[in-house]
Amino acid sequence: MNNSLVIGLDYGSDSVRSVLIDTENGAELASKVFYYPRWSKGMYCDAPNNQFRQHPLDYIEGLEESIKGLFEGERAGLAKAVKGISVDTTGSTPVAVDASGTPLAMLSEFSEDPHAMFILWKDHTAIKEAEEINRHAEKFPTNYLKYVGGIYSSEWFWAKILRTLRVSEAMQKHAHSWVEHCDWIPFLLTGGKDVREMKRSRCAAGHKAMWHEEFEGLPPEEFWASLDPLLAGLRERLFAETQTSELSAGNLTAEWAERLGLSTDVVVGVGAFDAHMGAVGGEIKPYSFSRIMGTSTCDILVAPMEEMGDYLVKGICGQVDGSVLPGMLGMEAGQSAFGDVYAWFKNLISWPIDELLPTDLPNRAEVAAKMKDNIIPALSKAAEQISPQESSELALDWMNGRRTPDADQSLKGAIFNLNLGSDAPRVFRALVEATCFGARAIVERFGREGVPIKEVIGLGGVAKKSPFVMQTLADVLNMPIKIARSEQTCALGAGMFAAVAAGIFPNLQEAQSAMGQGFENSYEPIAEHVALYDKLYASYMKAGALVEKLK
Repeated sequence: MNNSLVIGLDYGSDSVRSVLIDTENGAELASKVFYYPRWSKGMYCDAPNNQFRQHPLDYIEGLEESIKGLFEGERAGLAKAVKGISVDTTGSTPVAVDASGTPLAMLSEFSEDPHAMFILWKDHTAIKEAEEINRHAEKFPTNYLKYVGGIYSSEWFWAKILRTLRVSEAMQKHAHSWVEHCDWIPFLLTGGKDVREMKRSRCAAGHKAMWHEEFEGLPPEEFWASLDPLLAGLRERLFAETQTSELSAGNLTAEWAERLGLSTDVVVGVGAFDAHMGAVGGEIKPYSFSRIMGTSTCDILVAPMEEMGDYLVKGICGQVDGSVLPGMLGMEAGQSAFGDVYAWFKNLISWPIDELLPTDLPNRAEVAAKMKDNIIPALSKAAEQISPQESSELALDWMNGRRTPDADQSLKGAIFNLNLGSDAPRVFRALVEATCFGARAIVERFGREGVPIKEVIGLGGVAKKSPFVMQTLADVLNMPIKIARSEQTCALGAGMFAAVAAGIFPNLQEAQSAMGQGFENSYEPIAEHVALYDKLYASYMKAGALVEKLK
């Protein structure tokens, strides 16, 4: 171990994970996970109505407990070697703040108000507002949507803000500005007191908030005020400048250094979204298709700016200069549900476990938990033995709407070709195939738009834990898939950014070269499955067109 360590702080949907990383070789020396206590209880959420909110205290408590946990016991002495911290988060996850940049949920009068809390990426309460933004944009000679794929999504910044202002008079009166989760954590750690001085992530602003240098920042005041008077004046209280994430946001304050057991010399990097930093941790190169597969997926590509020029890709989640690697165009796509599709099915068929296990059964909770934990592995094993057939059960993966291509969060999932022989493994296999067909639709969109994909890289929990899913994906895409060796590619990527922000490396390419962990294995397409999946994919596309007509 050398004397330069960094911390990658990875905020996921259910938990935050801190990882202590040696910059000399990328070795992950320690990690600590903190599950959000309020979120785990379902507080402030209303799933049937697509409302998913998180309290900033979950984030703060997780920050402190996970980082302190890195230095327990014999690792206590490692704290003095930490030079930098960088943060990745899910997104778009905005929150209303006062002029000091404090989330309103941190104030006593709004501490239980869901509208004052972070609006999680998967919150789809703003479908109507996203549709209005799309229609409104057609009225202007300048296409303000052209760098976000031409379609604005309910998962993104402005739609969530507008919807919240419409339903909450308190937010109308008290929300001075709005900030992304990935921008607020560095601001908190560096002692920010004025929201105007917050370093805003190029990644978040470009992909979710319609920021672009061509527009001199965000779309003009006229655009927002004419959309809804509730947005009048907000643009000037937001931001015009953005920073790429290899830059420093400042140093730890004395208060946070003491709380975390670190030094005020520790540099805090500008934040970014998890998938973008994860792609860097997974050693993305030009025209790699980096798939971060967890509850949802986020697909990242990078290409040299001089090769892409002014070329625009329709139906994706944005293309932004420097959002992944400085000097390269970062392109994002993804699926609104991936692992969540499997989790939905698991919850569906585990209903009898909760309802029918005798209440007086010894160790009832432990028995129930063990049974549930075994459902997906058992289904995967059984489904793997079923040969795909043209008449197989067929599903659509839009359980949480469609992110790309062509965002439409109002779409629903569906299952076709059911018969009396359709058992749980067969339906599960159809759901797995559906998530892989959704991935193929994204790959084909990039291809049609002239962006070549030279390799596929699998990252995240599903990529590491489910050979059945990954083999199916390789068969459906008819492409090999390399699996990153690191267990924590998002946190590792954050660590690489921290190492550059702290001056340990001059650029991210050198950080990747020194800290990258390489790949542990590869899935090759099975030839006899490829042709069959071509036919099933055609049926998937027809089923999708039908459901779109019925919505």
